[in-house]
Amino acid sequence: MDVDFAKLNGRKILITGGLGFIGSNLAHRLVRAGAHVTIYDACLDPYGWNWFNLDGIRDNVEVVIADIRDEVKLKEHVRGKEIIFHLAAQVGREVSMANPELDTDINCNGTIKLCKILAELQNGVKVVYAGSRGQIGEPIYLPVDEAHPTKPTDVYGINKLAAEKYLLLYGHIYDFPVVSLRLNNVYGPRCQMQHGYYGILNWFIQNAMTGRDITVYGDGKQTRDYIYIDDVVDAFMRASLLSTADNDIFFIGSGVETLFIDMVKQVIQAVGRGRYVHVPFPPERESIDIRKFVITFAKFQKATGWHPKVDLTTGVQRTVDFYRRNLEHYRS
Repeated sequence: MDVDFAKLNGRKILITGGLGFIGSNLAHRLVRAGAHVTIYDACLDPYGWNWFNLDGIRDNVEVVIADIRDEVKLKEHVRGKEIIFHLAAQVGREVSMANPELDTDINCNGTIKLCKILAELQNGVKVVYAGSRGQIGEPIYLPVDEAHPTKPTDVYGINKLAAEKYLLLYGHIYDFPVVSLRLNNVYGPRCQMQHGYYGILNWFIQNAMTGRDITVYGDGKQTRDYIYIDDVVDAFMRASLLSTADNDIFFIGSGVETLFIDMVKQVIQAVGRGRYVHVPFPPERESIDIRKFVITFAKFQKATGWHPKVDLTTGVQRTVDFYRRNLEHYRS
């Protein structure tokens, strides 16, 4: 299915969490398509906001430093928008367990404030939400599809699931379209690489580049579905334009089940140096870890024509090449 991205030309778009990894990559593509982009970000640590993420488009976007929990400020910048990409979130699984109040405040209360504003304005704005594979928990069958039961293993997954339901509920009642894209392990340029709370592949790239050991918990045979950022951005843009995706949930991933240890070896090969060591799982990580995970993207492909184009080998190499040029802007 061909999608005319030129239809985004002149559209007024808000990206919450837009200084982060996915939001900034999305902003670059939207600017190239001619959209009028407003980036809304609270610049909270330890998350991935980075001014360098806007390198090359800084003069082409409006940036608002504000929190989605600030209802007055949020309403000011939701007003008049045609599409909202809702990416602002607390995204660390371990952080969510250590500080569940923070996770709930940002991921649930922040989203509720957005819902209330959209209900009040009733301007029909379309919302594309960044969901998570963490909403599923430990799979009972593979590949995971949209009919799979949800039983999250951490507070983050519970709150991402709740936020998704809030948006779909308010969209149904107050007549604005909502799409939730449940993302798998996204990697690529502009992701933070200062810690391993999330974006673990990029964290490993920094370790390899700077001569630090890559730590592999357990035997490294847990599996994941890694998806390159450009494919994820393409999914968001398609979801924003096509009514065939409205008011539904979709999984976004490569559909390829990869051993964790094989991902590590891919990183070392692309960097050209580095080594890994096996260490026992920390108790706080082991208790929430998922052993095996891979999705099918068949439903989203049927609705939008989307399919991933970048395999892991190519994506890791592109990511390494980006950080070779820009490591000083991202390393800790």
